[in-house]
Amino acid sequence: MTIQRKIVLAVSAIVSVFIAALVVRISQTDTDRIRKHTKKTEQRYTVVDDGTNWPTFRGSQELSAVAFSNLPDSMIPAWKFKTTGEVKSSPSIYNGTVFVGSYDANLYAIDLKSGTKKWSYRTDDSVEAGPCVVDGIVVVGSLDTHVYALDAETGSLNWKYKTDGQIMAGANWTQMADEQKTAVLVGSYDSKLYCLNLSDGKCFWTYETDNYINGSCAISENKAIFGGCDGMVHVVSSSDGSEVAAIDAGSYIAASAGIFGTQAYIGSYEGVFICVDITKKKILWEYEDGDAPFFSSPAVDKDFVVFGSRDNKLRCLRRNSGKEVWAFKTGGVIDSSPVICGDKVIFGSEDGRLYFVSLSDGSEVWSFEIGAPIMSSPAVANGMLVVGSDDGYVYAFGGSG
Repeated sequence: MTIQRKIVLAVSAIVSVFIAALVVRISQTDTDRIRKHTKKTEQRYTVVDDGTNWPTFRGSQELSAVAFSNLPDSMIPAWKFKTTGEVKSSPSIYNGTVFVGSYDANLYAIDLKSGTKKWSYRTDDSVEAGPCVVDGIVVVGSLDTHVYALDAETGSLNWKYKTDGQIMAGANWTQMADEQKTAVLVGSYDSKLYCLNLSDGKCFWTYETDNYINGSCAISENKAIFGGCDGMVHVVSSSDGSEVAAIDAGSYIAASAGIFGTQAYIGSYEGVFICVDITKKKILWEYEDGDAPFFSSPAVDKDFVVFGSRDNKLRCLRRNSGKEVWAFKTGGVIDSSPVICGDKVIFGSEDGRLYFVSLSDGSEVWSFEIGAPIMSSPAVANGMLVVGSDDGYVYAFGGSG
């Protein structure tokens, strides 16, 4: 899945005015932080429009969390947007708009460049799930047990679908092979995975497990792959919901799987991280270092798999063998799921900091103190980084220029 990057040179007077306006938005506190985390005495926030989006939790159908938008080694605050509840939802970015949920029960649409609200839609309970945006429709689940489909431009409700349990995980999407229709897939705490018609919300099929579904499902080769609190890695036909495989992971799974080729990577509650061959329907390797749970979902590229743990460490393993390459320790639990961005890994920690670490050796490249736990997972697009925090704010960062 290749996305061509565009390089935009912003030299016009209009861009200069826009940049100046954004600088005014940055509070004195943020200005102090800029001086602390950048070497130059004068820095200005800029946007590099390279044409990419981050339309789902983890950025792609495979949930691989590899960004196609390059970021510099340090960033500065562009804006922050206040909600009235904790922001554990992981943002999505689509056509210049950030979509993110809050524990104040709202889904927000925020302009990526300015940080101003475009619209909000209120559900009947907290929105922890990450939104999925496809074909101009944003789909999100709520703890009120409903799946909502909203017009991405206006926020108007297209449809909603009721399940029998709260929805914690982000939706994903697929193309139905037989009917040539787009569908969204979302798991619920009623132990079912639902496949819903994007256009009208009608249910194509459901797949029932033996316990809650906390994580999102990855989509690859007409299959949905996800872990369940029943301790199984489920592989399901996305066309009709039939079971392809169910592999025993040994303990329940709260995280989502990342896919590379025919292999799925996921961690369990008892601190075992596994690589599953989807085609062979078996575990290829296991990694274990203590018994701290894995709630963080992995980022996966051709060489490495990276994930956080509740023992406060971010780990990098060799993708083909499971051998540990490095571990980076923070001051808090890492439930935030990392993103691989070029030669860096980006993630948040419960210690209140946003981190960049080197993909090759795990050394710290840059960090920024937000001051409240970051359970949200970063979204990276258009040369910008967006993440939520438990202080109720959505934070956006741009490069310096």
